[in-house]
Amino acid sequence: MPLRLRGKKKAKSKETAGLVEGEPTGAGGGSLSASRAPARRLVFHAQLAHGSATGRVEGFSSIQELYAQIAGAFEISPSEILYCTLNTPKIDMERLLGGQLGLEDFIFAHVKGIKKEVNVYKSEDSLGLTITDNGVGYAFIKRIKDGGVIDSVKTICVGDHIESINGENIVGWRHYDVAKKLKELKKEELFTMKLIEPKKAFEIEPRSKAGKSSGEKIGCGRATLRLRSKGPATVEEMPSETKAKAIEKIDDVLELYMGIRDIDLATTMFEAGKDKVNPDEFAVALDETLGDFAFPDEFVFDVWGVIGDAKRRGL
Repeated sequence: MPLRLRGKKKAKSKETAGLVEGEPTGAGGGSLSASRAPARRLVFHAQLAHGSATGRVEGFSSIQELYAQIAGAFEISPSEILYCTLNTPKIDMERLLGGQLGLEDFIFAHVKGIKKEVNVYKSEDSLGLTITDNGVGYAFIKRIKDGGVIDSVKTICVGDHIESINGENIVGWRHYDVAKKLKELKKEELFTMKLIEPKKAFEIEPRSKAGKSSGEKIGCGRATLRLRSKGPATVEEMPSETKAKAIEKIDDVLELYMGIRDIDLATTMFEAGKDKVNPDEFAVALDETLGDFAFPDEFVFDVWGVIGDAKRRGL
């Protein structure tokens, strides 16, 4: 009997979907059972990645509020902040700040640096890059594939913010919209991107393609602060090793099908499917939670397989 994976689709807006590389809604919009409201005012320390004194940030519940706190500490505009890394000032895409912040993590804010305009000839259907965003309107390059079209343009680097494509300003777009825009560009034609690279005190290391490293993996066994787009932040326990590995595999599937990496989106998908008994139920749950994406059936089956394997191993 064929599976009707889109039988009960419920549309949701991008705002209510709550997808940030910073903010999953969670299955049914609820919080994780292990979460609890912070019992005390948490204080974190931050620096500008290109060099600065240490500032204190506290009392924030979202990425937007955190950026405002950092901007206030260093007397800059929040719009100058491209993204933040945790525990390293390097442009390390495996240590990006997302929706979870370890209670002992040190925050490094990467701000706007040199602007550049590049022309790219799209010789292949795939450009060979992965896009992510900072949750507040800036999309940037997270990974460059060896031998891909973008790899041949040496002025384009991992960590560069994409400001416009063929003259169209994309500030405010989510990473999946930017990836779709690039994918839809015609093959064998030239296109132009305006980029902003993060400010550097000096060149720390050669241009990076940001391959996978153990730093990307979700930790387990320690508490984190979960930032939310609405409502107070909560302190949560990190997931079990089985769950963490499953979420990483879902993130791999996202990159394969959509050209994006988003641990928080992967977490949302895992939460939507962990209590479902078949792929039909899982597909309906995805449509209710993440209806804007309209994931293809092949994608749903692959993600369901990852969740099923995790359930068999015990969560």
